[in-house]
Amino acid sequence: MKKNNLSLALILLTFVCLSQNKLLTIQEAVLKGRTTLAPKRLQNLSFISGSDKFFYVDNNIIKTGDNSSGKTNDVVSLTEMNTLLKTNSKDTLPAFGSISFKNDDQFYFSNKKGELLYSISKKIIEASDKIQTDVAYENLDEFKKGEKFAYTKDNNLYVNNNSVPHLQITKDGSYDLVYGKSVHRDEFGIHKGTYWSPNGNLLAFYRMDQTDVFDYPVIDWSVYPAKSKNVKYPMAGNKSHYVTLGIYNLKAGTTTYVKTEGPKDQYLTNIAWSPDEKYIYIAVLNREQNHFKLNEYDANSGNFVRTLFEEKDEKYVEPLHEMIFLKNDPKQFIWQSRRDGFNHFYLYDIKGTLIKQLTKGKWEVKEVNGFDEKGENLFFHANEQSPVNQDFYSVNLKSGQMTRLTEGNGFHSVFVSEKGNYVLDNFSSSHIPREYNLINTATKKSVNIFKAENPIKDYKTGTWNLFSIKNSEGTDLYCRMFKPVDFDSTKKYPVLVYLYNGPHSQLVTNTWLAGGELWYQYMAQKGFIVFTLDGRGTSNRGKAFEQIIHRQLGTKEMEDQLKGVEYLRSLPYVDANRLGVHGWSYGGFMTTSLMTRYPGTYKVAVAGGPVIDWSYYEIMYGERYMDMPQENKEGYDQNNLLNHVDKLKGKLLMIHGAQDDVVVWQHSIMYQKKAVDKGIQLDYYVYPGHQHNVLGKDRAHLMEKVCNYFIDNL
Repeated sequence: MKKNNLSLALILLTFVCLSQNKLLTIQEAVLKGRTTLAPKRLQNLSFISGSDKFFYVDNNIIKTGDNSSGKTNDVVSLTEMNTLLKTNSKDTLPAFGSISFKNDDQFYFSNKKGELLYSISKKIIEASDKIQTDVAYENLDEFKKGEKFAYTKDNNLYVNNNSVPHLQITKDGSYDLVYGKSVHRDEFGIHKGTYWSPNGNLLAFYRMDQTDVFDYPVIDWSVYPAKSKNVKYPMAGNKSHYVTLGIYNLKAGTTTYVKTEGPKDQYLTNIAWSPDEKYIYIAVLNREQNHFKLNEYDANSGNFVRTLFEEKDEKYVEPLHEMIFLKNDPKQFIWQSRRDGFNHFYLYDIKGTLIKQLTKGKWEVKEVNGFDEKGENLFFHANEQSPVNQDFYSVNLKSGQMTRLTEGNGFHSVFVSEKGNYVLDNFSSSHIPREYNLINTATKKSVNIFKAENPIKDYKTGTWNLFSIKNSEGTDLYCRMFKPVDFDSTKKYPVLVYLYNGPHSQLVTNTWLAGGELWYQYMAQKGFIVFTLDGRGTSNRGKAFEQIIHRQLGTKEMEDQLKGVEYLRSLPYVDANRLGVHGWSYGGFMTTSLMTRYPGTYKVAVAGGPVIDWSYYEIMYGERYMDMPQENKEGYDQNNLLNHVDKLKGKLLMIHGAQDDVVVWQHSIMYQKKAVDKGIQLDYYVYPGHQHNVLGKDRAHLMEKVCNYFIDNL
């Protein structure tokens, strides 16, 4: 008996040791890095409207929980639901998909045939009582889910409601004239093309005239013979598209266009309705992007009423957020601005008079999350504790007192209950995979409802840490480093620097794996140090930190990246002769810049989807940071990588998606041509069928190619 117990113990010990020494394959690291090998999430986690409960799906069981105690109950399992579906002769479910509660006794779910309604108390399935939306609808925009919705088809705008289904609002939509879609290349916080009024009586929509924007060919190589599919691509310094805003009145069946005076190529952003639906507000931004006016227009006539206020900047302004009217006072609203150097809240009256600045400090408001039940406090996310952290706060609109509602050094992503008395907090840090906590906003009492296991606990991994170094100005630059598996400080290791370092980015955060990806651990298995630094130009560090790159994209960013190299070379376990660098998009631009403007610093590089010449990039983004080519010839020339090809030293692999309509393929093709002209050798690879990013199963192929290039050459 003892022998058997000993044998069993040895077997278990052997199994544990083997399981903790599993090695990642590149396919696992890439294809499972955001699914089964990512920290577990609670699906559909949300509050139930009109009740004091929350719900989520875990292990294919729908659970509800009590807000005050956090205690949960099982509602229905997938097995039980499928049995009921079979009884009702309906298609079964492979898993629970999207779920939304109508009230605390009924929830909506969908099978292949459409949406259904389940009653918890009666344990019955009924047909949905909402207007059904087809997944094929393009740019679907619902008003009060299921009541009415807008969508686009063949570049025209449609509205669907109970009285008149599938009503076509516009008739002249075409390739050149587009209705109801996102405009201005999704810049300025624009992500859609329609805006319902508060009571759903009116629908504002974008009309985009692209007639003067030249056609750009994108080749479809999958057909015989290959075909060119043209897209409209407005390049810096050229003619742009022209945007107007229409308002459709559902009761009258009429359309009015807002009379926005000014140049045709100005930007119309941050659309907002007044609570009484009488007025619509637009931030009208000039093409130079250094001056905007927040204008009020009459929703009935489209006439200009007044300018509430203006903002100017010698470099650029970037209005990203619409005004938010106070919950209990339609004569006051909140505006976000970086006018004092950091993004903060400002309280205004409806005439445009500044009442007061609500938040202050050398940190950034990152996201607004609505008001409490009485409308006295505003909830928001911010990085007050550290640029790499994120916490959840409330600010009192009268006193300006700010309260931190989350605890724990790390990154908190929170959403709020209907009354604002509870929040659900999704928390992680560099070494904490994920925790969900229920927080009482009045008492700040927190109840843990879930802790995720380390998803890579069975694998042999290297260590990682998050830290900062100083740049030449003495500013903190945040970094992360992954050390090799079985690290030995007496040995010398090659380093792979992974970067982006462009605007609207932050790679280094106090989240799981310091914001890194699982393929870093694959490279750690191969004996590599993986290093990332967020230099000047990146987000959430204030206006000056970002705007330093204006008119000279690449220059200051490289200075900071070289400070990272200086730090790496100071480490006794780094082989300074075996440094590699890799990035995509702006990171591809940075990678190519570093290889040619500071030749010999890195031995090997992989540049994916790189911007080569900023005059070939889009107007909205390119002109914000570089102005027009006609206005900044020196800046465009200095940072045009075609002018530095002949300085390349070391191995460079360039990769591009053949259908890329963001950084068009022409960028890297031009670079190849110039390399041939100069007699410079470099490697090149194309991914047919992929746009700006290589996604799906092919991403494992991409990352295997990238990783092997460094393994083979470093």
